[in-house]
Amino acid sequence: MLAASLWLSACATGPAPLRPTPEEATAPPSAEAVGTTAATPPDAKATESPALARPDAPRGAERDFAEAVEIARRGELTAAAAALRTLVELDPTLDYAWTNLGIVQERMGKAADAERSYREALEVAPEQQSAWDCLARLYGRTGRTAKLEAELRERLSSQPDSVALHTALAITLLQAKNHAGASAEAKLALKGDERHVRAMQVLAQVYYREAKHELARMVLENARAIAPKDAATHNALGLVYLALDARPQAMESFKEAAGLRPDFAEARNNFGAMLNEAQDYTAAVTELEAAVRAAPDFASARLNLGNAYRGQGHFARARAEYEQVLLLMPGAADAYFNLAILYLDVEPPGMETLKRYKTVLTHFDNYQARGGRDDRVPQYVKDTRKLIDREERRLERERKDQLRKAAEAQKAAEAQPPEGTPPTPAVSKQAPGTQVAAPGASPSTTSAPPSPAPSPDGAPAAPVPAGSDRLTTDSQ
Repeated sequence: MLAASLWLSACATGPAPLRPTPEEATAPPSAEAVGTTAATPPDAKATESPALARPDAPRGAERDFAEAVEIARRGELTAAAAALRTLVELDPTLDYAWTNLGIVQERMGKAADAERSYREALEVAPEQQSAWDCLARLYGRTGRTAKLEAELRERLSSQPDSVALHTALAITLLQAKNHAGASAEAKLALKGDERHVRAMQVLAQVYYREAKHELARMVLENARAIAPKDAATHNALGLVYLALDARPQAMESFKEAAGLRPDFAEARNNFGAMLNEAQDYTAAVTELEAAVRAAPDFASARLNLGNAYRGQGHFARARAEYEQVLLLMPGAADAYFNLAILYLDVEPPGMETLKRYKTVLTHFDNYQARGGRDDRVPQYVKDTRKLIDREERRLERERKDQLRKAAEAQKAAEAQPPEGTPPTPAVSKQAPGTQVAAPGASPSTTSAPPSPAPSPDGAPAAPVPAGSDRLTTDSQ
């Protein structure tokens, strides 16, 4: 399933540079997922940030900063936080070190510490766009958008020409779904700097939300011309191309964004979602695992990763990702939908077939109870009920067959003589025409009978009563 949604959410998936060039000084937006109809949790991921300083930077703070950033990109957040903390303690004027410390703290779930770090960065560099972007998203996620809007308007009253403040206010208004206000602030930012890529991206998002997709495409293509290596612009273009039903261009844009920034969780998620759609599950797993490494709480990426594992037939891995989504977002209807499909598509190891199909119905029930709507569900439910009915009939036939076999076995056992009983000897019949003497008859009136069979002790056998057609032996 593909569904493009918001571009803006949390802060950075990767830290910002120590000293950006003019083209790098903006912090582009992140994108929510394509490939799922589940909403991504606001705190589940981070915003794309500018290119990092080279790892082989000169000795000193810049080199140490680059090393700290690389540690963060490997997902070693505690070590990265310690390294960045050391940097700012040695030199509190390193504004981008403060910003990246906030990013790492936010990813560690320390929102209050992150806010303090962003504000420390702004104390050093009041126009640093990355810090304002991260702060705006943090306030949005914690339900304080109105508070930040008031602060930004107060600052703008004394700094009306601040491009960074207008852009931050545009982001804040966009989060409040005030599209007209966001558009106006983005345009004011562009009036102050017509090449301000970050403001272009925000304006393009307004157009995107208003379904003005061609306008959004034009604005983003202008931004791409100014900063061709800005990964966020390529990612945003991918979403616009999807809305324009230009899927090959969308996939190429997501691929480009992921290549420019390997730790750009949103781009790798979006690229992975489209690879899922193309049924290239091996490549999709590569992209989506990278997205989850970069942003472990990125619920949409985990949902898409579960779908990729399902496509590969890995039941346990897929279920684990869907269950992780439910931990991150307990009300996520799509996780239940995909769990239901997983139980239909892939046989769970060690689970009885009837229980498996009943689990499918339970997950569809949970999906619909949480507001999930998909036109395919009624048919899936109907087909699953048929499978349950077929399995119940099979089990009933099997039960009856077992009962029949048990009865036959019992009957055969009862026909066997008790253990230790000597076998009954074979009984021979008289030849036709043989006469047996009646009791008391004289020998002259009967034919001579055959010699009686000897008794076990050698005595002659007792006479056979009239009317008997069997010869018996006397065992006494």
